[in-house]
Amino acid sequence: MTGVRAAYVDRPGPAGEIRYGELAAPVPGPTDVLVDVEATTVNHVDTFVRSGTFRTPMPLPFVVGRDLIGVVARAGAGAPGFRAGDRVWCNSLGHGGRQGAAAERVVVPADRLYPLPPGVPAEAVTVLHPAATAYLGLVVHGRLRPGETVVVGGGGGNVGAALITLAAALGGRVVATAAPRDAAFCRSAGAGEVIDYAAPDLGDRLSAACPEGIDVYLDTSGRNDLGLVVGRLAFRGRIVLLAGIRSRPVLPAGDLYLMDRSVTGFVISHATTAELAEAAAVLNRLLATGRLRAREVVPFPLSAIAEAHQLVEDGKMNGRRALVTVG
Repeated sequence: MTGVRAAYVDRPGPAGEIRYGELAAPVPGPTDVLVDVEATTVNHVDTFVRSGTFRTPMPLPFVVGRDLIGVVARAGAGAPGFRAGDRVWCNSLGHGGRQGAAAERVVVPADRLYPLPPGVPAEAVTVLHPAATAYLGLVVHGRLRPGETVVVGGGGGNVGAALITLAAALGGRVVATAAPRDAAFCRSAGAGEVIDYAAPDLGDRLSAACPEGIDVYLDTSGRNDLGLVVGRLAFRGRIVLLAGIRSRPVLPAGDLYLMDRSVTGFVISHATTAELAEAAAVLNRLLATGRLRAREVVPFPLSAIAEAHQLVEDGKMNGRRALVTVG
């Protein structure tokens, strides 16, 4: 193959800077795997990287995209466990100097590539980033233990739904806040109780739903209302911040330190390969049983990925996921 079609940028900038055309075929190293891409997707973090908001090494021209499902074309000698024809997935390209996933053929470091369970469709690419984010937020940073109470703010969104599914699968008792139209969906994902996020007495409702306090709180909306939550945490309760890049909440310090409570920030882009592999093992179990699935998928060809980036950036894909087919 002399070249591959790809979606790429020549410099950081708006979605309109994304080009679709032919680039030189990628060349794998000894510990890499060459993958023919079936599908990719668009996450908020992809727009942050593409625009330059999230600063990371970006070799130019830079192929956009983080996640893929594809088929192994060739594996290097230092990439044991992968053979030509294997269906695989990855959710950590397009960052840290690595080229992205939005191309016909890509190079993936072997320690960032995972087998795809048999029978899982390509549209599963749309849940890889939200679900891995959910697992790492809950387990690595939230230190969730079975039986604890988890509150998910924004349960109707993509990461929110994944948080509900993962928290329930890991033995947590899940309370979600969401718009009334999303309540049934949140319950189907595993929430035991759903509260209207716009209720004027939201704090009282949270207290009633969590009489022994909140063990782990994650707000996907980015509001990060610490004044609402900190005093309602259980002893040694944890808040994990994973959205709201420009939020500036007030911190009730006394309520925090007097009860050994904590607030921690988390972005999946800083996860180690060991943490990502830990998450992948859990995701594969849920993918194999069909428990992880997107609420609504919107198809795009690779040539239209700029449109998907713009829709995500404009907030017009809430609860929906872009399925970008390649080839």
